Amino acid sequence: MASDFSNLRDLIEFMSKALVDFPDDVDVKEVVHEQTTKFELRVNKQDLGKVIGKQGRTARSLRTILMAASTKLDRRSVLDIIE
Repeated sequence: MASDFSNLRDLIEFMSKALVDFPDDVDVKEVVHEQTTKFELRVNKQDLGKVIGKQGRTARSLRTILMAASTKLDRRSVLDIIE
């Protein structure tokens, strides 16, 4: 089961790196709880706006894709964007 979550982590990392100017600074940390997996996304400060987007639209889209992918695994996943 843990390998499924590394795939979700890879998905978030892949999407985030495609959005930013400093892809080497993208870091996704995974915290697994009993029913929920929390992903903490860190990017370069200059890229924070690109990951969040206008009125949070990009962040909402990332969360929607994550939710759809984790639904297939019968899990609940949360994406936090850390400043």
